[in-house]
Amino acid sequence: MSPTVRPVLFSGAIAVVCAVAVALAVVAANRPQLVVASPAALPQSTANFTAGVFASGDAKVSAKPDTAFFTVGVDSLKPTAAAAQGDLATKAARLIARAKILGIADKDISTSSYSVNPNYVGSNSTIDGYRASEQIQLKWHNVDTAGTAVDALVQSGGATNVYVGFGLANPKVAQAQARALAIADAKTKAQAMADAAGVRLGPVMRVSDVSSYGNTPMYGAAYDARAGALSAPTQLPVGELDVQVTVEVDFAII
Repeated sequence: MSPTVRPVLFSGAIAVVCAVAVALAVVAANRPQLVVASPAALPQSTANFTAGVFASGDAKVSAKPDTAFFTVGVDSLKPTAAAAQGDLATKAARLIARAKILGIADKDISTSSYSVNPNYVGSNSTIDGYRASEQIQLKWHNVDTAGTAVDALVQSGGATNVYVGFGLANPKVAQAQARALAIADAKTKAQAMADAAGVRLGPVMRVSDVSSYGNTPMYGAAYDARAGALSAPTQLPVGELDVQVTVEVDFAII
């Protein structure tokens, strides 16, 4: 090959290499990029966790009720709503007056319900008059004489339906006693678990009262007193009420 031809070929080769490099660069620039990143650090779920023994405790305290709760009612059925309402007012006044004679204070007398409605009879829902009714709540603070009070409200006060329940005027005292016993029960359970696990039980970290407190504990039965004078005094055994408490206690491990 002549010397003149060699430089030409060498220059052409260089040009070809450069063209290929440029083409590859263009293709690479237009190709989707795959980015590989190191995985993010996993959350440290136990970073703020404090080892401990968690236990629940239950306890029950029985107490004799100190208050009787009466719901006494009167009603009236008359041809018109106005007549029924007027007659009901007379009966309610008599019943309330009798309650006060028995020694029930004004603060322990309250109306729980009052209604005046058409009275329907028959399959055609025919109205044969209007019925008015009133329910009155009374607190009686001597549970041992609750039966005698009920007899007076029925026979002298004109009550036509009565519901009697017994409860505690202040259940917090019994609840506090049961709560202390429940915490002790939780500690006993926690100690048993700690012994089984071969760890030492430490101080209390948290205490939660998970009891569900409703109204003052009551029980009783409703009965119809329309029969008039009773042949024997009403007997209302008082018995005892159970106050239950549940707690959750967290103990540290040392």
